[in-house]
This record gives sequence, C-alpha cells and structure tokens, in this order.
Amino acid sequence: MGEDARLQAVVTLAQAMAAAHTPRESWRAAALGAQEALGGSFAAVSVWERDLGRLRVLVNAGELAEGEESFPEGETYPVHQFPEITEFLHEKWAGGGEPNAWVETAQGPADGADAAGYCHQRVAALRRRGRGSCVVAPIVLRGQAWGELYVARPAGATVFDRSDADFATVLASVVAAGIAQTEALEEVRKLAFTDPLTGLANRRAVDMGLDEAVERHRRSGTVVSLVVCDLNGLKRVNDTHGHEVGDRLLERFGSVLSRCGAQLPGALAARLGGDEFCLLVVGPSADEVVRVADELCVRAGEMDLGEGVACGVASTGDEIGPVKSARRLFRLADAAQYRAKAARSAKPVVAGRDGAVVRLADTPPPDPHERRRFRGQRPDA
Repeated sequence: MGEDARLQAVVTLAQAMAAAHTPRESWRAAALGAQEALGGSFAAVSVWERDLGRLRVLVNAGELAEGEESFPEGETYPVHQFPEITEFLHEKWAGGGEPNAWVETAQGPADGADAAGYCHQRVAALRRRGRGSCVVAPIVLRGQAWGELYVARPAGATVFDRSDADFATVLASVVAAGIAQTEALEEVRKLAFTDPLTGLANRRAVDMGLDEAVERHRRSGTVVSLVVCDLNGLKRVNDTHGHEVGDRLLERFGSVLSRCGAQLPGALAARLGGDEFCLLVVGPSADEVVRVADELCVRAGEMDLGEGVACGVASTGDEIGPVKSARRLFRLADAAQYRAKAARSAKPVVAGRDGAVVRLADTPPPDPHERRRFRGQRPDA
C-alpha cells in the first residue's frame, strides 16, 4: 500500500470512529478500519483489565474462526500467558519512548522481530485458527497501555513485515484517540441520564424511554408499564437523623428497586427526584409487573429506615383505555401511587384494577392549586 493510500486509510478510520455513538460502535469501527488498512482478514480490539489480570476481547471483526463471536461475552486471556502486555507494551516505552507494534507468524517470530515480543500462545492461536501472521499494536490511552489492536492474515497470504508494524502503530494511535472521544461522550451521556446519588436513571432518561415505548405500543401493541413509587418517611428521617442518613435511605431503596426490576427483562429503574422513583417496563405482562411491584413493597417495608413505599402501577396490559401519549400513562401511574399514599396501602394500587384511579387521572382537579397535579402534567394532556 502506497503512502497516499495509507494516509487515506488513516483518515477513513478516524472518520469512522468519530461517527460512532457507543463504545461497541467505536470498537467495531476500529477493528474494521484497521483490518482494511492493513489488508488483513481478521481484526480484534482488546482491553487490558489490570485489576483482574487479564486481556479481554471487546470485538472480533472480519473472517471469524470457529468459536469466535463479534462481541464475545467471555473471551479473556490471563496476562501471564501474554507477558508482552505488562513488559513489551509497557516497560519498553516507560522511559519516554513510544510503544511499537510487532509481527508474529505461525512459524514463530518474524524475520527481524524482537524476540522479547515473541509469544508462544499467539503462535499457537494463529495455527489453531488457520491464520498465517498477525501484527499486534498497543493502544495507549492517557499515558498507559489500555489494550491492543490485533490484525491477522490467513495462512498462505503475504506475511506482515516491519513497515506493516510501523503503520499499525500509527493506526493504534488513531484508535486510541477515537476510544478516548467515545469514552468522553459516554461519560457526558451518563451524567445527563443518571441520578448522581443512587446511580439509577434520572427523569430525563425515563421521559425519553417512555416516549419510545409508547410509540412502540401504538405500532405493535407491546405492553408498556410504569411503576411509580413514593418513599415514605424520608422527611422524618432527614429531620431526625440528618440528610446524610436520608441519602443512605434513598441509596438503599434505589438498590432494592434495581434488584426487583432486574426480574423484568429490560426494565429501567430510575429516581425521578426527591423521594420519587419508578420502573419503566417494556414487554412483560401487567401481571408480571404487578408481582414485582408487590415484592418491591414488601422489601421496602423491611428496610431499617423509612416507612415503606407507596406504589402505583399503570400498564397498557390492563383496562385503562387508550394510551396515546406517555403523559397519560404517567398520570395513571401517578394517580395510582397517590391513591396508595392516601390509603397507606402496603400493596401497590393498580390502575384499571382500582376503579377510582382512571377517573382520578382523567378528571381535572377542581382547584388549580390542589396538590394532585401528577408530575406537573396538564389534566387535558
């Protein structure tokens, strides 16, 4: 590949990674871009998990061998089998130099290769998967070895050489910049959609998810359910024990909510603000959601602090009338929660199974200053 072609390959890789919106998209763009740029048949991106002492494969791309998956859940390798992770990729450039890629072949170290980078495990893997050579380039992020970029060619193809390794080093630096950008965007996204105290989703995340869920319900009839909770006794805890203890109560209930919500595939557990929480559930039946809401009430009542939880449920799987907007489902769940709070119910109140809830949600309050303004929604919304 000529200099102009390699320059264009670098630009293409950078553009593909810049267009990625999620870490997975970023990893895949890195692997595919490097594979194309180096004329390989296969590429992978792996991360070095220092705390666990292992190299974890994030993505495999190209011609996959038997047993390889695009996004493997459990493909990891202990670093003691790959000493170059802690030595060749780190010690060699810790004194101020730059990390360099190297080449390995199914026959052993490539001609002219630094024997310190030779790895029997990689050679065995090349043979086992029908590949003839590979180039391995360290990915360095914030001055530390973050992981590696790996590109292979099949047996019988031209073996990678030193110029390919040098080019792989350049590609790895582009990949590192792309990964750093994606991680920064993920952090911003996390801050924008996460409650900082409990680590649950926040109101913004619920609003977006509920809008999408209701639209899906309108298109295909998918069941959408909301469980809205009001944590009882928080003010008393704050007044008696202080806000630090109150925060611990909020965190504890957030954990209980997350644990219960995990029984419903894809459920989103969120803190709406103050002492108000919710579960957004898409897919499971209304009965499944009510069962989990029952358990949530029981577990909340068993907590050391607080006075349990007032819980309301609204599901398109129940007889609640047409749900044409996310706001109506929220009003129904909120009205059910309001009924549970007023009755000091130890069990969830379910819209459609309590005749008063739908009327309460759909009837405008006679006094515009009345407390019952479900999440600030207009009665006619």
